[in-house]
Amino acid sequence: MSRLWFCLIVGFLLVAGIALSVHRHVAHEIPWTPGEQREVWEIEAQVNLFAAGGPVRVELALPADQPGFRLLTEHTASSGYGLAFLEEAARRIARWSIRQASGNQQLYYSAQVLVAPNERGLPAARPSLPPEVLWESPYGTAADAVIARAHQRSSDAFTFTHELIRDISGDTQGENARLLLTQFQPVPLLVRLLNHAGIAAREVNGLMLEDGRRRQTLTAWLEVFDGEDSRLFNPHDGREGKPENMLLWKRHSGPVLQVEGGSDSRVSFSMLRHSQPVSAAFTHHLADGTLLNFSIHSLPLEEQALFRTILLIPIGALIVVLLRILVGIRTSGTFMPVLIALAFIQTSLLTGLIGFLLVVSVGLVIRSYLSHLNLLLVARVSAVIITVIGIISVFSVLSYRFGLNAGLTITFFPMIILSWTIERMSILWEEEGWKEVLIQGGGSLLTAVLAYLAMTNPWVRHITFNFLGVQFILMALILMIGNYTGYRLLELRRFRPIMER
Repeated sequence: MSRLWFCLIVGFLLVAGIALSVHRHVAHEIPWTPGEQREVWEIEAQVNLFAAGGPVRVELALPADQPGFRLLTEHTASSGYGLAFLEEAARRIARWSIRQASGNQQLYYSAQVLVAPNERGLPAARPSLPPEVLWESPYGTAADAVIARAHQRSSDAFTFTHELIRDISGDTQGENARLLLTQFQPVPLLVRLLNHAGIAAREVNGLMLEDGRRRQTLTAWLEVFDGEDSRLFNPHDGREGKPENMLLWKRHSGPVLQVEGGSDSRVSFSMLRHSQPVSAAFTHHLADGTLLNFSIHSLPLEEQALFRTILLIPIGALIVVLLRILVGIRTSGTFMPVLIALAFIQTSLLTGLIGFLLVVSVGLVIRSYLSHLNLLLVARVSAVIITVIGIISVFSVLSYRFGLNAGLTITFFPMIILSWTIERMSILWEEEGWKEVLIQGGGSLLTAVLAYLAMTNPWVRHITFNFLGVQFILMALILMIGNYTGYRLLELRRFRPIMER
């Protein structure tokens, strides 16, 4: 029964770890390998207006997360103006205000937008149909005729829209359509006709993204709803679907730019495309630490840096388990090599090895003298701790005096662990001899070096920091290895005489 429970626990940990990791990769687009780049657009909107000398209020529609694009950061520049960001469902606007302004005014809004093919964004809110669409004579009769003609050649709201666009903007334009166009612009006319036919629709504005373009304007598109489904239409040729390089800037009712207290207002756009590392591109998005997006990125930067190192400890623990249980390498202390490997990360490998050997060697000499004083264990270990601190202090000062700044990093070594290591090695020397000290000391250093190489691998650091499900997988592997009771690799040499026969 206990064996069954063990298998169930290991299986659960493996499945949970793999599922969480795959979910983060698929749902949040976190790559498996470090160093990958993502395409980011830098977009700047410039608002120009002429203020009349009194209060001025400017409202600019802003983009939001949407299929194919994710908003990373946004900034504004407006000398002397107050600023407020307003959000209501899918409606986002920036509002500038000032008590008094005169002459030409320039306001700036800039945003970083990430190209994210798997981004779904917020669902489009279905606009409400007006109670009644009023037409002046003779436009009402012309509208009914255009609607009736398109209705005969369609089967649903989307095919109806396609036929309606052909009648208004295409080659099949008739007398009724030309009459309506004398009174209305094409896109507002299409929205009125669709609403008159009982179909929810609205005008949306998109920005065509082209690298290095300046002073661009928004283009008007038509969004049509059939139940909960919605589709975009090009109002000029009836093509269906959103182009890949189009960012929907305004997807709600209301104007793109609204100005009170000014005239001659206009907004233009400039854009640049560049690549950005994944770690930077996803920082803002991953900071949204929801339950399914449980991420270290939701913590402050100082804590993130701390956890980046802490999450590497299970990798070192796995190396220790592999070497001790499967290979049979003996170490001084069970997980002392992991702590030494962490110190190597801070000091660099060569500096850490030299510092470790110096501290332990000098500590063993001093500890051999303390053994003649017949001190109790607690007092002896305390004396060793003070000795280690003194040794590290002396080496740090000497290295600084000789201009070896790398020697200052020896302070990153765990002093308590070094003290216990010196104590254990000293006792081992007295009981087993110097050979056993070299075996266990060499095994500890070899394990620490291998753990250091694994923990400093860029791929390992990327996986452990961005995929917390890996911790479950490491736990399952350690449990499985811990259940091994066979021969270790170094023990197989006992059978060499049999193999030679």
